[in-house]
Amino acid sequence: MSLAGAAADRWRGFRNRLLASPRFQKFAIEFPPFRPIARRRSRALFDLLAGFTYSQVLYATVKLGLIDMLQGPALTGPALAARVGWPAGRLERLLKAAVSLEILELTSTGAYTLGQHGAALAGNPWIAKFIAHHHLLYDDLADPLALLSGDRKDNKLKEFWNYSATPHAASYTALMAASQQAVAAEILAAYDFGRHRQLIDVGGSNGTFLAAARSRYPQLRLSLFDLPAVAEIARVNLGNDVEIHPGSFLTDELPKGADVATLIRVAHDHDDDSVLKILSAIKHMLPPGGVLIVAEPLSGIAATAPIADAYFGTYFAAMGQGRTRTAAELGRLAAAAGFTSTTAIRTRNPVVCSMLKIM
Repeated sequence: MSLAGAAADRWRGFRNRLLASPRFQKFAIEFPPFRPIARRRSRALFDLLAGFTYSQVLYATVKLGLIDMLQGPALTGPALAARVGWPAGRLERLLKAAVSLEILELTSTGAYTLGQHGAALAGNPWIAKFIAHHHLLYDDLADPLALLSGDRKDNKLKEFWNYSATPHAASYTALMAASQQAVAAEILAAYDFGRHRQLIDVGGSNGTFLAAARSRYPQLRLSLFDLPAVAEIARVNLGNDVEIHPGSFLTDELPKGADVATLIRVAHDHDDDSVLKILSAIKHMLPPGGVLIVAEPLSGIAATAPIADAYFGTYFAAMGQGRTRTAAELGRLAAAAGFTSTTAIRTRNPVVCSMLKIM
């Protein structure tokens, strides 16, 4: 252990003993210079306690269509209640909660309009689509200990994301496509695909990323590989100028020809053995000097840790497979697959997408 690491560990021990001391807690709230810090920490701790109710308020607001209703003129509580079909008093509880979370806002006349978060949702409708499907996750989280320990087997999210279940192909593909435009924009802003001649999107879903890449790089040859049911959806969306290859990247050989491949929000859905199979298939498919771009939430980044490790970590537990990984963990899997280098690519918004260049 380094001296810096040992010093940091000693500091953590001292800090934790101090924060756990009732005497220090009393001092911190009574001593004026410390009081703002004590209040801030109390609020942060309570937010951890109350976070589940916050998410339910957000879910209810989206499901009732309040974001859509309030994109126009502000509406009074009774007017919103009439549209929703709820008693005004019942809806008022939700409206007050949504205002407190800055999803909605009160105007000077006492009517309701969009708050900061509500306006952001209105401009990013794909987020609302993800929120709307969270009832599956909430059901799975009814007993979080059973979910996280693996004792719960009949998870709703696991059933929904079962890629081998053809009846779900259209549903999960539409949900993935809802957010793919934002992810595609980050990828195309961070990496220049113009230096390549052919791109293959492995696990390319309905082709949303390739459609965006085609607009940016019309000279680039494009191909997509995904399960047959999903590939058919991509074929309809992309037309005949994109090569569509149906198959499973876990069992089938990938088509050769591309000198750059993308793997977008795929690796974190699978266990290490499966990721190694996918990376090995891509390495075998790429020519010498070929490039693989991996885009997904990465663990180990302080700015996005609650998203990658708390949200996605729990989400994948409900899915029954997959996990977020650090860049180093993905690099080790890539090395085992035969790649020689893994480099992080800076993106404009790592909350939406983090990226790695693997060669």
